Amino acid sequence: MSLLALQSKLSGELYIDSLTKAIYATDASVYRKVPQAVAYPKNEDDIQLLIDFAKTNNTSLIPRTAGTSLAGQCVGEGIVVDVSKYFTNIITLNAQEQTVTLQPGVVRDALNNYLKPFGLFFAPNTSTSNRCMIGGMVGNNSSGTTSIQYGVTRDKVVEMRTILSDGSTVVFGKLSEEDFLEKTKQTNLEGTIYKTIYHELKSKAVQEQILSNFPKPEIHRRNTGYAIDKLISSSIFSNSDTPFNMCELLSGSEGTLAFTTQITLKLDKLPPKESIMVAAHFESIEKCLLAVQPVMKHNLYTCEMMDKTILDCTKHNKTQQENRFFIEGDPVAILMCEVKADTEEVVETLADKLIEEIKDSGFSYAYPVLRGKDIIKALDLRKAGLGLLGNIIGDKKGVACIEDTAVALPDLAQYISEFTGLMERYEQNAVYYAHAGAGEIHLRPILNLKKREDVHLFRKITTDIAHLVKKYQGSMSGEHGDGIVRAEFIPLMIGEANYQIIKKIKYSFDPHNIFNPGKIVDAHPMDDALRYKPDRVEPEIETVLDFSDSLGILRAAEKCNGSGDCRKLSEFGGTMCPSYRATRNEKDTTRARANALREFLTHSEKENKFNHQELKQVFDLCLSCKACSSECPSSVDVASLKAEFLYQYQKANGVSIRTKLFAYNTQLNKLASTFPHFSNFMFANNVTSPLIKEMFGIAPSRSFPLITSKSLSKVYQAFNTSPKAKTYIKTVYLFNDEFTNYLDTPIGIDAIQLLEALNYEVKMVSHEASGRTFLSKGLLKQAKACANKNVGIFKTIISEKTPLLGIEPSAILTFTDEYLRLADDKVAVEAIAKNTFLIEEFLQEEIALGHITSEQFTSEDRTIKFHGHCYQKALRNQASSFTVLNLPINYKVTIIPSGCCGMAGSFGYEKEHYKVSMIVGEQTLFPAVRKACANTIIAANGTSCRHQIKDGTQRIAKHPVTILKEALL
Repeated sequence: MSLLALQSKLSGELYIDSLTKAIYATDASVYRKVPQAVAYPKNEDDIQLLIDFAKTNNTSLIPRTAGTSLAGQCVGEGIVVDVSKYFTNIITLNAQEQTVTLQPGVVRDALNNYLKPFGLFFAPNTSTSNRCMIGGMVGNNSSGTTSIQYGVTRDKVVEMRTILSDGSTVVFGKLSEEDFLEKTKQTNLEGTIYKTIYHELKSKAVQEQILSNFPKPEIHRRNTGYAIDKLISSSIFSNSDTPFNMCELLSGSEGTLAFTTQITLKLDKLPPKESIMVAAHFESIEKCLLAVQPVMKHNLYTCEMMDKTILDCTKHNKTQQENRFFIEGDPVAILMCEVKADTEEVVETLADKLIEEIKDSGFSYAYPVLRGKDIIKALDLRKAGLGLLGNIIGDKKGVACIEDTAVALPDLAQYISEFTGLMERYEQNAVYYAHAGAGEIHLRPILNLKKREDVHLFRKITTDIAHLVKKYQGSMSGEHGDGIVRAEFIPLMIGEANYQIIKKIKYSFDPHNIFNPGKIVDAHPMDDALRYKPDRVEPEIETVLDFSDSLGILRAAEKCNGSGDCRKLSEFGGTMCPSYRATRNEKDTTRARANALREFLTHSEKENKFNHQELKQVFDLCLSCKACSSECPSSVDVASLKAEFLYQYQKANGVSIRTKLFAYNTQLNKLASTFPHFSNFMFANNVTSPLIKEMFGIAPSRSFPLITSKSLSKVYQAFNTSPKAKTYIKTVYLFNDEFTNYLDTPIGIDAIQLLEALNYEVKMVSHEASGRTFLSKGLLKQAKACANKNVGIFKTIISEKTPLLGIEPSAILTFTDEYLRLADDKVAVEAIAKNTFLIEEFLQEEIALGHITSEQFTSEDRTIKFHGHCYQKALRNQASSFTVLNLPINYKVTIIPSGCCGMAGSFGYEKEHYKVSMIVGEQTLFPAVRKACANTIIAANGTSCRHQIKDGTQRIAKHPVTILKEALL
C-alpha cells in the first residue's frame, strides 16, 4: 500500500507535503529528522492501519503529542503520529476512587481545570503544563515541580489501553501473581511479552545485578532505560504485596513499546489552600546547593532553583520583566521554597521556621516572602527558563544534553561541585536551574552546534557527565527522557547485562522495530542528525526590516527552540497563538512559522529563498497580533518575520489587487472622504455592497466601516482657529492616525476635547500615515517611506516635555516597534519611541502626578468591560486603560481576559479567513460581551476590535477616551 492509498483509508489525515514534514522535522531538541509523513489519526482503527502500513513497508511510527521533547523523542524518519488533535477526550471520572480515564492528547492543565470542582488534581507538573499532554507525560515519565511531594507520572498510572505492534488491543494494569502467570500461558504477542519479562527477571542474581547498577532507589526522578528495577519490586519477583503492573514499564518508554490510546490515572486531593514561598537569594551556586538539604526538612511543596543566566534572560522578555518584582540585588542563584497548610496561622508558622532555618545556615543574603498571586508569578518566571535560553543572541545556546541528571539529595552539592570543575576545564559557563529539592538541576553547557569543534565538545561533555553521574549512581535522565541525546549512554548507566535485558524486552513488544526506533535501545548517534549542519556556510539574506538585534532574520527564526508556548489554549490566558487556538493544527503555531522559515532559508536552493508556496501557506493564518514578541519566552516576533516574507515573496510573485486595496486603504479612504455620503451608500446598500465584496474577495457577512463626514484633520483646523489664552499643564502632540482621521473622527474629537478640558494643549501637525496597512501587507518600501518621513517630522518636536500620543494602538505603536526596524535615522527614532505613548498611558502618568483627579468626572455608577488591543498587550500593557477607566469614582471596570479579537486589520475581512476570525472571537471575547448586561459599557481601544465586536455580537464598543470625555463634569 502506498502513502496515497493509506491517506485515502484513514478517517483522520495524512500529510506528505514538504511543509508539514519540515515543521515536524524538529521538536524542542537539537535534532532534525525529516519524516516520511505526518498522521493525525482520529480513532484506534486509524492507528491499527498505520501499524500495519509500517510493518508492511518497513517504516516506523513516531508518537507525538505537543512536541516539546528535549531529547529528540519526537523526531524520526518514519511517520510522525500526532494524537494532539483528535485523541483529546476525558472519558470517565471516578471521583470516589480518585481516578480519571482519558486519551493521550488531553492537556495537563486542562485536565486539572476539569478536576478542580471535584477537589482533585493530577499532580505531576512540568514547565510546559499548559500545553504538554498526558500521553507525552507518560511517555517521558514526567515529574516537574511537585515531585518532591507527590511523586512522578509513573506513580500515577493505573491502567493503559494500548495497541501492540501486531495490531492487537491490550489493556495493561495491575495483576495478581495468578493473573500474571495466566498471561504467560497465552500464545499471542501479549503472552510472549509476559513470558519474556518473567524469564528475564525471575533470577535473583539478575535482580541483584539490576539493583546494583540502576540509579539509587531513593532518586524518585529516574528515567534511564526501561524501569525493570520497578518491575522486580512487584509480588511476582519479590516478597512484597505490590501487584505487578506493566504500566510501570510503559511509563518512560517513550512510545517504543506500544501505542497508547487511553490512560487511567490516580489523582490526588487538591493541596492545602494556604501557601507561602520564601525566595532565598545566594551569592554563589555552592551556597545555594548547600542550603537544599536543610530546607528540605520542612516538608516543602516546591524547591526550585534559578541561576543568574536565567535571571538575566528574564530582563529582556516583556512578560517576564513583570515577574522579577521580588529580585533583590544581583543574585547568582535563587532557591524558591514553598510551604502549604490549611490555615493562614499554620502556614505562617511553617514559613517562620523555614526562614529561621535559612538564616541559621548563613548561606542566603535575602529571603523575600511571597504570597498569593506573587507565588504564581515567581513560578512562571522559573517555568520560562527553558524558552528564555533561546534569547541568548547569536549561535551559542544552552544545549539540552546533560540538563536532566538527578542524584540522591545528600550527593547533590558534591556532584555539582565536580560538575562545575569539569565545566571550568571546558571553559564553560553552564546554566543551572530547576528541581533542586529532587536532586535534579537542569545543567546546560553553552555551545554553538553550528561549529564542528563544539559538536565534538557536545559529545565529550555528555560522555564525561555520564561517567560522573554513574560515579554517584544517579540517573542520566531524571524526567526529560533518553531520546536520542542520552540513549547511547544507557549501557554505561545501567550496565551492559541489564542493557541486553531491556533490548530483549523491546523486541518482545516490537519485533519489527516500528515504534520510535533509535530511542532507548539501538540508539542513534547523539551527535548525528543535528538541527544545524556543522561548519555550514551561513546564508546571506538581505532584508528591508532591520533584524540586527538577532544578527539577521535567519537567527531571528532560529531563536525558536520548540518549547511550544504558542500551543497553549485560550483557557490559560494570553493571546499567543490565536490561529492555533482556532484550528489546533501545528502548522498554525508560532513555532511552525519560525521552523518553516528556518528550514527554507537554510535549505532552499532558490536565489530568492523566500519564494516558496509552503511559506505562504504557513504564514497565511498569522494574524500578526504581536503576542509572540512578548509571550514567547524566546521573543520570536513572527509578525515581523511575516512582513518581511510577504515583501520578499511579492517581489517574485507580484502584489494582488486585493492586497493593494487593503495596503492603500488610507489613500482610498481619503478619496472616499471627498464624497462621504456617496461612498457610504456604496458600502452599505444591499446591491453594491455584495458586489464590492465579491469583486475583492471580502467576506459576505462583513460590514464595511463607514467614512466620517469630515476628517479629523479638517475638524482640527476649524477647532484650532479660535485663540486660547490659558496656561496649560503640558503640551502634547496627537498623532492623527489614518483610522481615526477618516473612520473614527468622533473618537479623535473626543480625545482633543478631553485633553483640552483636562488643561493640556493639543497640537497636531501634518504627517504621513503610520504605514500600518503597508506593513500588514508586506509593502515594506512604502512602510519605510512613511517611517522615514514621520521620523523626520517628529524628531525636532517630540521630547519628554512634548510627548507624542496616539489613539489607535496599531498605528501609534509602530513608532515604538516597527519604526525601529524601518527608519534610517536610528538615533532619532529611538528618541521618539521613548516619548511616544498610547493616550491612556499618558493619562495614567498624569493621574499618578496628581494632574488629573476623580473630582473632574461624574460620580454616577457605570459598569465597564474592557477589551485591549493585541499590540497594547504585547508591546505595553492593559493597566493604563484599566486605570483611566476607573478614574470616575463609581466606575467599575473589568478587563475581559480575551486574547486577539480575531479581526486583525484586514485579516477578518478576507473571505477565506472570515471563519477563523470569528472562531478566534468566539473563544473568549464574544461570550464575555454577550454575557454583559445591556447597560454595561463595552470598551475597546482598537478600531478593528470595535468592528469585530459589532459584527460578532451586535454591540457597540467605545474607546476609553470617549467614555472619559462623556464622564467629564
